[in-house]
Amino acid sequence: MQLDLNLLTALDALLEEGSVAGAAARLHVTSPAMSRTLGRLRKATGDQILVRTGRSMIPTTRALAMRAQVHVLVQQAHQLLSAQQDLDLSTLDRVFTVRWHDALTTACGTALATAVHRQAPGVRLRLSAEPGSDDAELRRGEIDLESSSGRPTLPDIRHRLVGRDRLVVAVRPGHPLADTPMGPESYAAAEHLTVSRRGSLRDPIDNALTALGLERRVVAAGPAAAFALQLALGTDLVVTLPEAVTRTAREQLGLVTLPLPLSLPDVPLYLLWHRRHDEDRAHTWLRETAAETVQALFTPPTTSPQPLAGRSGQ
Repeated sequence: MQLDLNLLTALDALLEEGSVAGAAARLHVTSPAMSRTLGRLRKATGDQILVRTGRSMIPTTRALAMRAQVHVLVQQAHQLLSAQQDLDLSTLDRVFTVRWHDALTTACGTALATAVHRQAPGVRLRLSAEPGSDDAELRRGEIDLESSSGRPTLPDIRHRLVGRDRLVVAVRPGHPLADTPMGPESYAAAEHLTVSRRGSLRDPIDNALTALGLERRVVAAGPAAAFALQLALGTDLVVTLPEAVTRTAREQLGLVTLPLPLSLPDVPLYLLWHRRHDEDRAHTWLRETAAETVQALFTPPTTSPQPLAGRSGQ
């Protein structure tokens, strides 16, 4: 016979109360019903559990030996199944895997790790490289939280919009484009590099230029924003990236940012997770902490190009 939680709860009550009547009153059932439950327990365990001595009942030797363990198991089961259990960050022991775009990790990965460790020192955070747009890892539980510029298409993947970014043009100090007002023609005439994990030499910017009868020359594709920004610093290559999520890297390098001379929609930034975590309080805390960290990146855009290093140093 298999023991269910109700049977284990009844065993705990019988061992704590030492009587059928007391256990029945504690669990709000009738004494005959508790007597039948005691019979089921005796059959399942092969032990009498409680034996009568005069007008009272006393636990058997085996019952005494397992009383403490049964009580702990029942308490743990109720805590596990309770929707109202409190989250104690000071004792939380868990590993979270966060997969973000490399530029987002560069911009606020340190802030996220710092906030998580400060609030929940027992939590270990794995910041994973972003390998692709497949949501299978979220569904399999290999990834807890992911960043994306698009809404998920699968119904079991949840999403939260945490900000909207704009594309900007980043060039080295003294670049010819920074000296005069930049239009679509001068932008297209420059040599460009793209950021693509798959090495793509085209992105939506090329579609916008094609609509204007223009075409740019992309001479290189890098796998990460940090690589592209470093390359732009030492050459006349132009890199076009979301402004907020790359601000930290550009500030450190001292690059100049210019408004993109094309009419393109803002770039949304979503956090994604699997719906299995909807009621997970620890995961909810992680999502809130991550959202606050990312939203701190978004500030009102500047209206004129400035060397970001100089602006941050003032």
